[in-house]
Amino acid sequence: MEDKKIFDTERVIPTYFKLALPVVFSMVITLIYNLADTYFIARTNDAMLVAGVSVCAPLFTVLMAVGNVFAQGGSPLIARLLGGGDRGSSRRISSFCFYYAIFAGIVIAVPMLLLHRPVLELLGASENTFDSALSYYVVIVGGAPLLILSFIHSNLMRSEGMASLSMTGTVSGSVLNIILDPIFISVFGWGAFGAALATVLGYVLTDLLCLLFVLKKSSVLSVNIRLSRITRKEFGQIFSVGFAAALTNIASSVCIVFMNNFLLPYGDKKIAALGIVMKVTMIVVLILVGFSFGGVPLFGFLCGSGERDKFSKLLRFCTVFLCGLAAVESLVVFLLSEPLMRAFIDDEEIIGDGSVMMRWMVAGMVFAAVVLLYTCVFQAGGKPVQALIMSLSRQGLLYIAVFLTATAVAGYRGFLAAQPVSDLLSAALALGMYRLTFRRRKPKERE
Repeated sequence: MEDKKIFDTERVIPTYFKLALPVVFSMVITLIYNLADTYFIARTNDAMLVAGVSVCAPLFTVLMAVGNVFAQGGSPLIARLLGGGDRGSSRRISSFCFYYAIFAGIVIAVPMLLLHRPVLELLGASENTFDSALSYYVVIVGGAPLLILSFIHSNLMRSEGMASLSMTGTVSGSVLNIILDPIFISVFGWGAFGAALATVLGYVLTDLLCLLFVLKKSSVLSVNIRLSRITRKEFGQIFSVGFAAALTNIASSVCIVFMNNFLLPYGDKKIAALGIVMKVTMIVVLILVGFSFGGVPLFGFLCGSGERDKFSKLLRFCTVFLCGLAAVESLVVFLLSEPLMRAFIDDEEIIGDGSVMMRWMVAGMVFAAVVLLYTCVFQAGGKPVQALIMSLSRQGLLYIAVFLTATAVAGYRGFLAAQPVSDLLSAALALGMYRLTFRRRKPKERE
């Protein structure tokens, strides 16, 4: 079958790395530009500016969540369709995801701009940090359709095996952001507004390049608006898996809001420390996310083509590989926590608090690797219920339950311990659900 030539399933491990490495590289560049934002803002040594931008961190995860409804909902479905040889449906799915992502961005941006004050207060902005937070917020929310759109083609292209071109689009936008950050923040002195503007312009470049690649290179993706109508069954498949993926991002945002609000009585400097810690620990997380999500098209393709033994072989390899990688990364960050904090800011109080937070954040990262991988496997296999449950675990309802219990019992120490405990419990849940789902019924999904 011609469609099966999209992926070399005779050599699943090399094929996996061919797909995953460009995603990881994109994630690393994305991380660098996130760190660039934090670095140039933190080098002003204005703790209120750092804290103001930090409270807006959940904005990105909310917008990413909306994008992932279409991107991670559509991508595994397209991969399974291609595994079954159905290119026509793949074109319709891709067109639907493209146009409805733009529409969703507009629908979200308007009320968020109108309700900026209550939203910022909910995020944890204080009187001291409100002005900086507002400058950042208005630009990011105003560019919401462009940010959301950047997740669509960068994900859908990988379903066709165009991981390198997807990487090119993502990396180009990130590089532009990195170039503009020091100009807008330091040279022009635009502070939070400049950081946000550089971010939005970077996403604009990613959107344009990915659109160009789809128009010029793709044989199974489309932006023809006349093809954007899909069946009720396809709608359900996109939104059941996509909603679970989105819920992961939304739940993460809610958890950050909980953390910020818990730290408010301890002072804005602890919130500033947490903001830097979250960006640095993203080094570990994004690399694991890249290797996890990079395999989704291949897992989905193997499900669609019914190649069960290869599916299991790939999963066993990925589990061992990702756990080992997480252990190495975590050890490095744990040992270098203080120098990493000092690289961003000279405030000794923030450095001290941040170093301790950082060690606790990476303590359970091996378990987090299991959660990320098996969540992706559930998405690729078209298992929305299991994917939804995982979305509500590590940084969702399970985390909130652990957080509330731990802080009630141990106060600030409970705050520090909540994430690694949640990681451990979520990993146990993921492995248990996999055994119940895939061991009883081998993954064979035909669309």
